[in-house]
Amino acid sequence: MSPESRVETEVDGRRLSLSNLEKVLYPKVGFTKRDVIDYYARIADVMLPHLRERPVTLRRFPNGVDEPSFFEKHAPSHMPSWVRSTMVPSMRGRHEPIKFAIVCDRPSLVWAANLAALELHVPLWKVEKSKNLPTPPDYIVFDLDPGPGTSIVECCRVARWIDKRLTDGGLGAALPKTSGSKGLQLYLPLKRVEWEDSRDQAHDLALSVEKDHPELVVSNMRKDLRQKHVLIDWSQNQPAKTTVAAYSLRARPEPTVSTPITWEEVDACAKSGNPDDLQFVASEVLERVDKFGDLMAELGST
Repeated sequence: MSPESRVETEVDGRRLSLSNLEKVLYPKVGFTKRDVIDYYARIADVMLPHLRERPVTLRRFPNGVDEPSFFEKHAPSHMPSWVRSTMVPSMRGRHEPIKFAIVCDRPSLVWAANLAALELHVPLWKVEKSKNLPTPPDYIVFDLDPGPGTSIVECCRVARWIDKRLTDGGLGAALPKTSGSKGLQLYLPLKRVEWEDSRDQAHDLALSVEKDHPELVVSNMRKDLRQKHVLIDWSQNQPAKTTVAAYSLRARPEPTVSTPITWEEVDACAKSGNPDDLQFVASEVLERVDKFGDLMAELGST
């Protein structure tokens, strides 16, 4: 089969035309577009709850991870009529509303994968009928980004400090996942909390951890402060921002995945000092789901 050939297929009753299946998108390991589509088709059952009702931003790599990519917010004009969409107003009134795709079923996820959309990013809010957009946030996110001289190992230590403050404050336990790149992300489900309150909570907690652990933690994004520090990026808690969806592939040399993990795994990585302990590729994530199910199912049900 030549890279340019097309294959007509049916996914859950929807007809799709798939192209360039043998094109290598991860050259280091020979992971092809066919492999990307296969992964997303197989992971769909646990991934879709984290995508449903959320406008999706696609990060597309038409020529693979070693070549330029682009973010696509606007739903493509050639998008099938059965892929859901929604109009999202300008957050600052600077442009017309944008038509976003909503990936809510396996055919839509396969359609996105066929666009070489390796990464899927979603906001912290969902589309709800009869409600103005954006709706209130479903969760707070703490994006832990290791600066030069640190890794996900140090992020694990910081994650435990954050989680202790959340649980001691009666807010509940956070749900951890790897970013699939270098860092770690913590999610705290919310109910009936407005954006300003969630952002203030995240900022106050980041400042508190920074105050107690200035040797390792910063809450300011200035690059000159990042050396040997972990940034607690609290600024993600606003309606215009997105984070990589659980189970999304990432554009790394290998097909790593933003992977839900357990707190036991967080502690084990902090103890071992080996960042590879929390790096998972697509095949490993499929095996983990078979074994554990969705470790972030609570988040997907919000």
